Amino acid sequence: MELKKPKYMFPLQRGRRLRQNESLRSLVRETTLSPSDFMFPMFIAEGENYKVEIPSMPGIFRRSIDLTVEEVKELFALGIRAVNIYVKVDESLKDNTGKEAWNTNGLMQRAIKAIKAACPEMIVMPDVALDPYSIYGHDGIITNGDVENDSTNEALVKMAVSHAQAGADFVAPSDMMDGRVLRLRQGLDAAGFQNVGIMSYSAKYASAFYGPFRDALDSAPKDTMPHTEPVEVPKDKKTYQMDYANRIEAIKEALMDVEEGADMVMVKPGIAYLDIVREVKNAVNVPVTVFQVSGEYAMIKAAAERGWLDHDKIMMEQLMCIKRAGASLISTYFAKEAAILLKK
Repeated sequence: MELKKPKYMFPLQRGRRLRQNESLRSLVRETTLSPSDFMFPMFIAEGENYKVEIPSMPGIFRRSIDLTVEEVKELFALGIRAVNIYVKVDESLKDNTGKEAWNTNGLMQRAIKAIKAACPEMIVMPDVALDPYSIYGHDGIITNGDVENDSTNEALVKMAVSHAQAGADFVAPSDMMDGRVLRLRQGLDAAGFQNVGIMSYSAKYASAFYGPFRDALDSAPKDTMPHTEPVEVPKDKKTYQMDYANRIEAIKEALMDVEEGADMVMVKPGIAYLDIVREVKNAVNVPVTVFQVSGEYAMIKAAAERGWLDHDKIMMEQLMCIKRAGASLISTYFAKEAAILLKK
């Protein structure tokens, strides 16, 4: 194959002229990071003055609502403007319908109210999926050995409306049911919440990177439950989360969600899926969120603890790469640490 003759030739053009010192490099830097690029995922538990570190996620905690509120205030002071919240549900409240998910006095609903009361300008995006509320750890209702799509959607609408009633700015459906964005948009509008947005987990892959997150919420799929009759349950989430071998499917899912009313779309996981981030960014006309997930966080923490990697340098490099690939917003457990570094 014949090589194209370059338009500019050495020594007239020297790339190194623009790399000579940090001041010059900063002048021509194509991608930048700021605290407002980050969303911080938070885990909330019942109790008061309760704070327990998650063993597989050093530096990340389950907090009671009172301590969550204090942390949110700190995050806002650092310039972080969004939190994505999850709840650790007591086992006694779990069933196959997920009905605790739309309890107006549930943990999630109380947490949303408390955060918005204490820090009204913080954008609160609660997770919408049934897995924290399911005895089987699945994102929907189990019927005849599978997650039943349409009845799950109806449950998700009730859940999302209850979040909106509590004061949520956005709802964040992470369940990957077909058609749920349209049903959520219709349900929110019918309840008078036309201004509550939807950040859809559009390209959420069936990934092994989610392990520490499932430890945090005890939401891993369970084949059997000792206190119930034997029920056939899918052993994993591959019938609804995406096959990580697929690229075109991610574009299709994102475009469908936008057509159904999504205000933002998400790609999850992050650093191992930057090709998908760029493909989705090129395809849609809405902001693209990228979730740097628990396993990605845990790997950096573990390697840094062993002295194999420079923690802060790797953290900032990965965040910059995610932004460079096309992220408008990065959901990351590093949000607070990165914001502190950027403030220096």
